[in-house]
Amino acid sequence: MKKKTLKILFVLLFFGQIAIAQDEEPKLEINGFVRTYLGVLTQEPQNYSIFQNTVNLELQKQSDKIGFYINPYLYQYPKGEMNFGLREMYIDLFSDKYDLRLGKQQIIWGQADGVFITDIVTPKDLTEFLLRDFNEIRMGITSAKLNYYFNDENSLQLVWIPAFQPTILPEENSIWRPKMQFPLPVLEKDCTKKEIPLKLENSEFFAKYSLNNAFIDLSIMGGYTWDDDPAMHINKIIDPATMKPKGIKLTPEHHRLTLAGGSFSTDIAGFILRGEGAYYFDKYFNTQDPGAKDALVEKDYINYVVGLDKTIGDWRISGQFIQKIILDYDDPIMQDQYQNLATFLLSKSMFREKVRFEWFTYYGIDNQDALSRIRVFYMPYDALSFEFGTNIFIGDKGMFGQYNDNDMIYTRVKYNF
Repeated sequence: MKKKTLKILFVLLFFGQIAIAQDEEPKLEINGFVRTYLGVLTQEPQNYSIFQNTVNLELQKQSDKIGFYINPYLYQYPKGEMNFGLREMYIDLFSDKYDLRLGKQQIIWGQADGVFITDIVTPKDLTEFLLRDFNEIRMGITSAKLNYYFNDENSLQLVWIPAFQPTILPEENSIWRPKMQFPLPVLEKDCTKKEIPLKLENSEFFAKYSLNNAFIDLSIMGGYTWDDDPAMHINKIIDPATMKPKGIKLTPEHHRLTLAGGSFSTDIAGFILRGEGAYYFDKYFNTQDPGAKDALVEKDYINYVVGLDKTIGDWRISGQFIQKIILDYDDPIMQDQYQNLATFLLSKSMFREKVRFEWFTYYGIDNQDALSRIRVFYMPYDALSFEFGTNIFIGDKGMFGQYNDNDMIYTRVKYNF
């Protein structure tokens, strides 16, 4: 499937280049960065949590009617390990009333910082949990995106994704592998149902209406997609000697997911009030109900965020409250009915914007766990930046507490060209 997708993308870019050459001859823009990233765990044995060199290229060529963009990247690790990929590669077609983008692209929706509510069109790479920059966490998805402009304030965006691509999780031996708890040991794992065949009926569809004016930014969206997180179908394995369960067979499988939601952002007396929410239909949740088939039940749920931002001089202050609510809840469900999360951001630029301080914290209200990130950026020149930071995990359970042993300090040196 990947080879077919790359062939299609290269064909699109080839004909796009021909069309640009016939229209006019704009210059090819080449930008990017090189970066060295070194992180060390603060607890014994104080191993390197990450040692990575990155090359990121951006090639762009655009005329009035057509353009193309390519974003290849290379991650190089110790022992010669390399990860090469294409984050984005697409062509653009422009007119007065619409623009059409075809190819591998990032599609970013919503108003939330650091969380994904309606921003689910583009799959995620969580191999380093939430520690990468979000433009690197979001993966490009091969798709067709049409923007139609009714006027200067109103627009409609339609997205078609022919092939499903799930979120990438860390490897089994990674320190960022999320901990999964089951009532019995996992003795067998069957991944044969995890793939979604490349068929037209398996496509994903999204639509978003946007209103942007001087008073408010408002969007209403809907999607018919696949759940990025596979449902864990659980079946007991019986010991023939005792006729009692000795373990479980685990079968991950992705299921259809339908959602509707929206977001807004507006200025109220110098404060930016923003919100985002979505209603998800027929999500699969694991349950301990002995009568549930494969230990799963289908429930609707709501996920929303409300945020408030304020800039005072060179200081930016931002806070968010995020809540997930499982509707028609049953006690045997293995997730809590209410899941509450808060974030806080404090940042300041100083010394003529050559230095920037940033503190961003996730706080899990239910489990009293947190991820606190303190970063200092030093930019002596426009192209060169140094970053010094810490990632501190607090608690002993929950989304962040499970990584309590992964506290780290790190530095990144980045050169843009």
